[in-house]
Amino acid sequence: MIADLAVLGGGPAGMAAATEAARRGARVVLFEESPAPGGQVYRAPPPGFGMPVDADRRAGDALRAALAASGAEVRTGHRVWGVGGGPLVPLGDRPVGNEPAPFRIDALAPDGSAVAMEARALVLASGTHERIIAFPGWTLPGVIGLAAATILLKANGVLPGRRVVIAGAGPLLYAVAYKIAANGGQVAAVADLATAGEWLRALPALAARPDLLARGAAWRAALLAKGVPVLAGHRVVSAHGDDVLHAVAVAPLEGGPPRRIACDSLCVGHGLVPGTEATRAFRAAHRYAPAEGGWVPVLDADRRTSIARLYAAGDGAGVRGAAAAPASGRLAALAALRDLGLLDAAAHGAARVGALAEFDRAAKAGGAMAAMMALRPALVASIPPETIICRCEGVTREEIEGAVADGAAEMNQVKQFTRCGMGPCQGRLCGETAAEIIGALVGGREKAGFATGRLPLRPVPMEALLGDFDYADIPVPKAAPI
Repeated sequence: MIADLAVLGGGPAGMAAATEAARRGARVVLFEESPAPGGQVYRAPPPGFGMPVDADRRAGDALRAALAASGAEVRTGHRVWGVGGGPLVPLGDRPVGNEPAPFRIDALAPDGSAVAMEARALVLASGTHERIIAFPGWTLPGVIGLAAATILLKANGVLPGRRVVIAGAGPLLYAVAYKIAANGGQVAAVADLATAGEWLRALPALAARPDLLARGAAWRAALLAKGVPVLAGHRVVSAHGDDVLHAVAVAPLEGGPPRRIACDSLCVGHGLVPGTEATRAFRAAHRYAPAEGGWVPVLDADRRTSIARLYAAGDGAGVRGAAAAPASGRLAALAALRDLGLLDAAAHGAARVGALAEFDRAAKAGGAMAAMMALRPALVASIPPETIICRCEGVTREEIEGAVADGAAEMNQVKQFTRCGMGPCQGRLCGETAAEIIGALVGGREKAGFATGRLPLRPVPMEALLGDFDYADIPVPKAAPI
């Protein structure tokens, strides 16, 4: 059976997209790598964990309940490693008539078995990965991402350390710091890249979501009440330790003497980067939008990409926050149903009005936060030459700049010259820093480009790709005549 719609990603956008399409009668399959849908913000705790119920948990539970009642098929614990079909099918191999070739999704099931299916339309709700700009000592044990810290806190109730420095940009700083302090940890300091003036200028946009504004203000007030130092306009200069982290040096972003803070954990994050691996694999059109997280797919108002019947929703299509994600998912689902002929023009027009208004309202606040988390060139400019940029392959800034000096003019060429981005993370950790270094030398991020999307989208065992075969099954052509 070919599904009407496949949804990749079970965060708020993916859950809302699958729910909307399924409750309107479409055959829908949702793939999610985690044991339960929810995504990063609405992550569900493992079975048996008695985690406190907060606003995020309630919102996530509501989305999960709606998805369960919708009739959509939900495949959790499935790692999607391959996408194909659709525009990648040669014209001569496509079905007769006007019906486009279906999309193909390849995944690993929880038991390690291979799963493949086809769908007439595909919604990508792939979320984001964290941006961490390298600094001396960032590879020390004890240095983790803000997103990793939220997983520890939300899903497992585990503190990242006993005395923690929180550093980076965006509201996640204060969410993580608050949860650590509320659960018995000591927050040694919060080093916020944003200045007080930047936060004040964002207030009018944040007022579009007074509930989120109030929650953020409560986090900040609780930290101040506990005497936590909040250092505005500060960055991490370096992390120090022998085998593990012992201290962090922070300094004003615009320059000034560093301040050393003793700690056993540093939770750091410099914003979010949209997960565009699949849209790049399909060769969809992209644009560089720093205020939305970087390279994002080109979309219309209904979340259509430049590829027919391929849609992108949630922060994977441009960072706008979890509050805006469900509405973007519904918009994508409604557009897919309209394009598949499962929803007429009048019904589509009526249904999209509310979703579009909800998205626009929530995106104002989310957009202000995304702009605050945009990559700051000063962070990259201050990286010493010997600092490792690509942890997987051990590539330093000096080697990346050397590759450009040797003639590499964009990301793919630097990848070929240095192996930067060829490790298990596939450039998710190093890509932003490397591209910024390259862009500064070749005339901007647009000229530096991005790494071509390739399969597998996620690391998987080779046996999952090769399957069962015997060497005798491999066809060997006859030698050409001399």
